[in-house]
This record gives sequence, structure tokens and C-alpha cells, in this order.
Amino acid sequence: MSGVGLPAVSARVRSLHAQMTIDEKLAQLVGYWVDQGHEVVAPMAGEMVTSTKYEDATVNGIGHLTRVYGTRPVDPVERASWLWAEQRRLREQTRLGIPAIVHEECLTGLAAWKAATFPTPLAWGAAFDPELTEELGHAIGRSMAELGIHQGLAPVLDVVMDPRWGRVDECISEDPYVVGTIGTAYVRGLQSAGVHATLKHFAGYSASQAGRNHAPVHMGRRRLQDIMLPPFEMAVRDGGVRSVMNSYAEIDGVPVASDPELLTGLLRDEWGFDGTVVADYFSVAFLHALHGVAADLGEAALLALRAGIDVELPTGDAFVDPLRERLGTDPQALADVDRAVLRVLSQKEELGLLDEDFSSPPTSVELDGPRMRELARRAAEESIVLLHNDGMLPLAEPRTIALIGPNADAAEALMGCYSFANHVLAHHPGTELGFEIPTVAEALHAELPHAVFVHERGCDVEDGDPTGIAAAVEAATRADVAVVVVGDRAGLFGRGTVGEGNDVDDLELPGAQRLLVESVVATGTPTVVVVISGRPYAIGWMLHGASAAGAVVQAFFPGEEGGPAIARVLSGATVPSGRLPVSLPRSAGAQPYTYLHPVLGGPTEITSADNTPALPFGHGLSYTTFTHEDLAAADAATDGAIIASVRVSNTGARTGTDVVQLYARDLVGSVTRPVAQLLAYQRVTLEPGGSATVTFTVPTSRLAFTGRDGRRIVEPGAVQLWVGPSCAQREAEALVQLTGPVRAITGDSPRMATATVSLLVAERR
Repeated sequence: MSGVGLPAVSARVRSLHAQMTIDEKLAQLVGYWVDQGHEVVAPMAGEMVTSTKYEDATVNGIGHLTRVYGTRPVDPVERASWLWAEQRRLREQTRLGIPAIVHEECLTGLAAWKAATFPTPLAWGAAFDPELTEELGHAIGRSMAELGIHQGLAPVLDVVMDPRWGRVDECISEDPYVVGTIGTAYVRGLQSAGVHATLKHFAGYSASQAGRNHAPVHMGRRRLQDIMLPPFEMAVRDGGVRSVMNSYAEIDGVPVASDPELLTGLLRDEWGFDGTVVADYFSVAFLHALHGVAADLGEAALLALRAGIDVELPTGDAFVDPLRERLGTDPQALADVDRAVLRVLSQKEELGLLDEDFSSPPTSVELDGPRMRELARRAAEESIVLLHNDGMLPLAEPRTIALIGPNADAAEALMGCYSFANHVLAHHPGTELGFEIPTVAEALHAELPHAVFVHERGCDVEDGDPTGIAAAVEAATRADVAVVVVGDRAGLFGRGTVGEGNDVDDLELPGAQRLLVESVVATGTPTVVVVISGRPYAIGWMLHGASAAGAVVQAFFPGEEGGPAIARVLSGATVPSGRLPVSLPRSAGAQPYTYLHPVLGGPTEITSADNTPALPFGHGLSYTTFTHEDLAAADAATDGAIIASVRVSNTGARTGTDVVQLYARDLVGSVTRPVAQLLAYQRVTLEPGGSATVTFTVPTSRLAFTGRDGRRIVEPGAVQLWVGPSCAQREAEALVQLTGPVRAITGDSPRMATATVSLLVAERR
């Protein structure tokens, strides 16, 4: 049996493995969805319901228990009591006594009833704060560990390629370095609490044709290696992640679930990953049912197992009976099974499951205590992006505020697709949320207690019925200020406007919301528009021209403290510091678009089509002003590091936080190179008059790309550096030379930049 990709297998695990029958081995390679019903919380879940009874499925043990807490609203303490008893049963009443790994979704916090709901990952990207993301991960991991959960199905490291794709709100950014640094921080946080993180979705998933979920990916090896794979490599090599989940996608006709080049050759042989690879839900069966590369479930099982998938989730549709039938006719199949079983048993040993007696279930749990609320508040406030402001914000205390829009008084509008409320509770109408989540309306009432509010919904999120707009216009006409809150409603597979399976073919605000905004702005009443969404929309018309609002604020599903965070930004109690982690699109017709484009991928004089985004990656305003000056950088060897320093100053009247962004352009390459590439970033908080020097140490591997021979290399030559408030603006520039021979990137090459901040001028008011 090959040892490729195996951890250092202990004598205990080898002894346990040696005792196992075939049926006991196969049982360790599958999950069982105890509560699976007719709620659609996974693709084609209603068509893939297992008919095997739980007692029969676990007679030989079981590898995973699927979403014990996260499939329906169950009291966490009561469910924990059941789980501890079930783990004891597996220990005491199965022959080998091996407990199960319990996995749950944890993309916006633990996806369980009454648990804290944090901002969606696109908001993590907008905050540009890996340290805070690591704190979030640790807090989420602690709550999971307390409930006996061992593995979290997060983070999503797919790089945003097309905002029409419904799963954009699960992603972090269109920049692979931002995805990698923030995603790796989440991995470290979750795993520091004893819960294994799972990278999703390895790889290429977000580059689907026309932004359609599960659609084919048409991508060359260079784009895959330079854009899609670096975040995963960072989380594996630098974050030490213990689990990876395959992508549903096919890349150039090969479904990833059956691709040994990715799941074994790259992930294990090249990167050294020695954890477990789990199948995205039903993806093994999809090799037969949807991709058509397997004649039946048995062939699908062999393809997936040999490619490198160790565990079939959420159930054993292919890895139990169909695979068992194949074992008698394929001599190599048993070796493939043994390799996967050793990985699973090693994971269980690493998690402490082989020694746990499950004698003391928790009698109380605090899933949304003060620490969680504080983290949720910080994450929400840091993530809010001020897109446009003609001086209207922060609001002076107005006498009358017309509060308009479908998201103004809707708690569900603040939460992402994988929040428990939108993912599960939507199937259980009438069930209370189980935690506090003030709406924008409630928060603004508390923030501005002396104002008189007039509420008008205007229209719904989804339908195009404009009949309520007249009342909204009337309310705005009679008010000093109008605050219009529009955007998305997260859901799955046609329920909602964004989320898994909710892809779109245009990027206009859903329903009649554009007409609502334009109508309110046309009254002449000073208008603030707040967009709460899971994707960036084509709202350039809001920023300039006849329909321009006085101010526009973007909040990517900011979670349970999102309402108060938005209210504090509007009032001025919080100075906004978020930056766009994705370009604000010009139109749907300009997609797919990335700021990491070569010259001919942007606007040129040889085409009449302009794909310039409405606002660039990295853009975000503040209630103070910052300058960036005196960028200095020295030449560096191709196997060294660029040391670059810049002076940042707060030249305004408010304390504020700047996101210092260092960009580069490789002026001449052996293949085409992007016109801008983020090399490093750092949040810096300064009081009025304060200045600091930010010094970045950037390994030259940050400028690596795939050369013509398919190797990742760093080439010598001239590199333009700049610092500015976005990828499109240069305030301070420097030119450096990379010297020496062409350097091949190896496994020990560093992948992350570092930054130091030195105060230069005593901060003063």
C-alpha cells in the first residue's frame, strides 16, 4: 500500500486498522445524516435521501455524523446529551468502539440554533483584518468544541471571479493574497480551539461558466496556478489545515472529485498535505449522476477514492455497498480503501476521539455571550465600506428621517446564505431566531433618539411590484433626510436573491429597488443609500449623475451586530474603515472581471466596450483623510525580499483607520502580467495629525507566476511599486529591480508579506 499523503501513522492506529473487517473499514469512510429530511440545504438533497436506517448504517461504526446540530432547530444542550449518548453507544456497542467525527457548517459562525451569527466572509475581506478573523475563528471553534463538534466546513477559499455567481457572499475577495491571508487566519483560529478546519472548494469552483453554480470551468493551468490555487497552498503550508473539501466543478472536462493530479499530485505530493480530503455533499454520486464520467456509483466511488477523496459526505451512497461490490473485482481497490482508512483513524486519534469516554455532556452552553457579541460588533464595524459621500455623512441630528426600503427593518437581510437562520430556519416558519439581531431601523432609533422616523417599505426585495414606491416618495418629500436600505435576501437554490444556487444573469438590484432609489433621490431630499448584500451590484448610477445619492454605504451581510454597526457609521460614532474586497462592477456584460488583468484585459482604444469597474478594488472612504508619501524601496534579489516603507498621515479631524495598500506591476514578463497586483496591506489607526511609517517585507515569491514551461518562477527585471487608496490610484511610487537568475518557486518559499508600523509624529488633536 502506498504511503503517499499519509500522516505519521501511529502503532495504535495500525493495530486498530489490522483488526478491521472490510465493512468496518468502509463504515469509517462515510458520514450519516441523522436528521436529513426534505429541507433543501444541500444540492439535490431531496433526490439523494438515503434509505438506510441509522441503526443499520452504524452497526460497524461510522466515520462522520453529518450536521447533528445544523439540520433543524434543536436545543443545543438537549442535542449534546443525545450526541454524548450516541458516542458512548459507538464506543460500547460496536466491535472496535471507534467514535464518530461530528462536522458542522461554520461559515458565519456555528450554523446551529441560538448560536452567534457573524458577518459573511465577503465582509471579512472588506475588513482587511486577519488578526480579527483569527479571533473570530477561535471563538467559533470554542463553541463548536464545547458541543462535541470536531470539524468545521470552512473557510471558503474560492477567489471571486464573477459576481453573478450566487456563492460570492461565501467568498472573501477577488484577490488571492487577501483570500489566502484572511482564510489562513481563520484556519489558525478554528484549529487553535481544537476543531479541524476544512478548505472549500478545492479548486476552481468560483470560475464557473457565466457564474452558474456547478457549471463547467474553462481555465488554463496558468490561471489556475496563479489565481485560484495560492490561497489553498497558503492555508496548507502556512496554516497547517487538517482537512480539504473538493470542488463540484469540472476543469477542462475533468471533474475535480475524480482528478488525482489535483487531489493527490498537487495537494499531497507537492504541498505535503497529510490530512483528510472529504467529499462535498453528494459529489461522489454526482460523478455518475451529473458529470457522466462513471457508469454507476461503484465506478464513481473508485474514481473518487483513487483521486484522493477519503470520506464521502454526507452519507455513504457510493462508498458503502457500491464500493464493496467493486472490491471483489479490483485488486487495487482494497489498498485505496486502506490508505483512506488510515488517514481517517489518524485524524480521530489527533482529535482525541480514541481516548474520549463521553461521560460528561455539557449542561449549559453560551453560544452568543458578551465576547461573541463584541467580536460580531467589531467585525461588522470594520467591514462597512463608505463608497460615496458628498458631505452628507455623518448625519447631523435630523429632525425627521424617512426610513425606506425592504432591508430597513428586516433581520434576515443582515445574515448570509450559510447562517442558520437563512439556511435552516427558513424551512421552519414561526421558530424564533434564538438570538438578538437588531434591524437597521431598530438600531437607528436607538442611535438617533431625538429624531422622528417615518417608515415606508417601498417595495420588496425580489418582486418588481412598484405600488409602494409612491408612499415612499411621499415620506421622503416630508423628511429632512431619507435613508434607503436595499439589497439582497440570502437563501439557497431559488429561495432568495443570492446564495448557493442563486445565480443571476444581470447585476441590477433585484426587483423594483433601483426604481425605488431613483424615485426617492428625485424628490431632492438628501438621501443616503445603504446596500446590504451578498454580492457587489452594478450601482454606478448611484454614485454620479442624475440619480446619485448623497452618500452610499455598502455592507456585505454584517451579521447580528450589523444593524447597530450601520447605525453607528451613519451617525458618525464609528468612522468607516472597510475597503472593497471586490471591484464594484460596471455591468453584468463586463463579467467576468478581475483587477488582476493584463493590459488587454482592461479598457483599450481598440474596443468600444469598457469594463472599467464603477469603483476599484481596495476603494473605501472615511470621515477623515489620509496621505501616503515617501515610498522608498531597495532593489532585491529574485530569491530575496523587497523592503518597502511609506509614510501614512491622518490629515483630517477624526481618528481613523487606514488600510495601507502596497501594489506592484511587473513591467516586462515572459508571459503577460497584471497591470496591478496587491503585494501587502496593513490596517493603521491614527489620531488627527498622526503619522506612521509602515515598512513591508515582501518576499519576491509574491511576484511569482507560471512561466511558459509550467513552472512557478520569479523573473529578474523592473517592478513598479505604489501605495494608494485603491488599486487604481497611485499616491506614492517607487521603481525597484529584481536581480539575479530566474528563480523556481519551491515548497519552502515564503508566501506571506509582513508589516511593521512605527509612529513618527506624536498623535495630537
